[in-house]
Amino acid sequence: MTRLLQPMLAGVVTALVGFASSFAVVLAGLRAVGADQRQAASGLLALCLANGVVAIWLGLRRRMPITVAWSTPGAALLVATGAVQGGFPVAVGAFVVSGLLITAAGLFPPLGRWIAAIPTPIAGAMLAGVLLNLCVAPVRALGEVPLMAGPVVLVWALLSRFARQWAIPGALLAAVVAIALTGPGLGSVDVRPVVELTVPSWSATAMISIALPLFLVTMASQNVPGMAVLAGYGYRPPLRGILLGTGLASTLGAPLGGHAVNLAAITAALAAGPDADPDPGRRWIASVTAGASMIVLGVGSGLATALVLLSPPVLIEAVAGLALIGALASAIAAAVAEPRGREAAVVTFVVTASGLTLLGVGAAFWGLAAGGLMTLLQRGSAPRSSSGRERPSSEPDESERVEEPASGPEELSRR
Repeated sequence: MTRLLQPMLAGVVTALVGFASSFAVVLAGLRAVGADQRQAASGLLALCLANGVVAIWLGLRRRMPITVAWSTPGAALLVATGAVQGGFPVAVGAFVVSGLLITAAGLFPPLGRWIAAIPTPIAGAMLAGVLLNLCVAPVRALGEVPLMAGPVVLVWALLSRFARQWAIPGALLAAVVAIALTGPGLGSVDVRPVVELTVPSWSATAMISIALPLFLVTMASQNVPGMAVLAGYGYRPPLRGILLGTGLASTLGAPLGGHAVNLAAITAALAAGPDADPDPGRRWIASVTAGASMIVLGVGSGLATALVLLSPPVLIEAVAGLALIGALASAIAAAVAEPRGREAAVVTFVVTASGLTLLGVGAAFWGLAAGGLMTLLQRGSAPRSSSGRERPSSEPDESERVEEPASGPEELSRR
């Protein structure tokens, strides 16, 4: 039982961080396209249930830490789109079509091979760029809410030194205590889950303005980076099964108000990284626990929502950032391990960390694209020494002698 405790706690933290960090965006997106309060609450519940079921199924089937999330970029797209003619039923119809498109993508095998071919330095750099903003949240929190963030950071630092496996749960508990001591209380909160069925309607305009963009954003900003994150930790699950599972879950959850589920990107590192378990072969326990925890959060979403709403957003982000410090360090190490791919990796990191959103697609995708382009441009060129002159690849610069990058879960566990 003791061996199960660490990955199970990591899974609980993964679910809490995933829920707390973006549920407000989901609610705003659903309301923007015409959902009333009950329909939006039902959509949040449907997403939690879909995330949990798919994560549990994939984790048990593949024995890999495959974390599932809702499409946060997709929710942001809904906010930008606004109300559509025909109201929320038409938006639900677009959600159904988007889910069917994701399912269809799972039947296209070359896509899985393209994503599996992402070089490890590029995957590591993309992950580092994704994590950077959250990892500086503890610093922001100390400046904005020092009396609440100070104890959280202190508990994390002390437990990191003396009981590392308890560092993140301890920090999360400290945050909950801080919220309880400073908040107005939960006495008037209705914790009952809401289920509201919406019959889909169909509109060509909604297909163009919601369904197709939602599919593209979900694939480019979530599923592609999500696979790259897993590859960065040495896991390469078949993309086909993931897309079929998340696509069908999205389609079935749409009439209840859910817009899309997909692979997690940021929170995936919490379950796939070494802090979840030193043994890479046991980290699937964390993702399965995260799925179960997400179902619990969905059933008790009223209480969980109230607790998070009573907290300054930066405090929740600070807990997530502390949890991802180790993942950021591992990602940076993987990104710069190979001298030949270092410049492309740095380009990937810079573009991803910039937060660029172009054509409705997030920075993680553009970082991968920029890094891939740099890799193609530099292919065949001789690596340069620290003085800038070209040198044969068989004579590496002493300053660039580094350990070989990890190529699988076994090597990653020794970092």
